[in-house]
Amino acid sequence: NMKTIDVIAAILLVVGGLNWFLFGALNFDLVEFIFGSIPFIQKLIYIIVGLAAFYQIFQWKAIQNRWKA
Repeated sequence: NMKTIDVIAAILLVVGGLNWFLFGALNFDLVEFIFGSIPFIQKLIYIIVGLAAFYQIFQWKAIQNRWKA
């Protein structure tokens, strides 16, 4: 279901935004803290969050149409 993908992408963007806030304000990288010992997973998380951003950018109108009441 596309609405499920929309929600997952939004959650990933919120998590990514919070991580950037923590990094900017406190110099604390939550992803590195959780997955620091597994660099491949850490990089994969960043790629997935980035893909969620691209999804939101290119699907913006379709997402709006799906969620209209």
